[in-house]
Amino acid sequence: MRCESGKHDHHDVYAALCPCRDVLDLLANKWSALAIGALESGPQRFGELQRHLQGVSPKVLTQTLRRLEQAGFLDRTIYPAVPLHVEYALTALGHSVTIPLGLLRDWVEQHLDDIKVPSPD
Repeated sequence: MRCESGKHDHHDVYAALCPCRDVLDLLANKWSALAIGALESGPQRFGELQRHLQGVSPKVLTQTLRRLEQAGFLDRTIYPAVPLHVEYALTALGHSVTIPLGLLRDWVEQHLDDIKVPSPD
């Protein structure tokens, strides 16, 4: 696919050095996909997200939210209060990826019984 930004000759996710791979790596991560899904309903505080994403550690959630913010998928807003009030919300770019990620989450839920998930060793 031709690069519309003009920064690259073309985009080819199969090419070893294509920057598309970094984005695919970020979005294909389960915590990224789940965090984006959780934020579809609107801005949330860190604690709300952590409760919604059962099983995620604070460290992993922090890393995930930072990566998504750096990539432009979400905004982090700090409200001056004691204690500080921080909210995370999807950007327009973040909203644009909710549809394909939502389809993937739905597909997994619908086909889980057909998938032979390897057991952890």
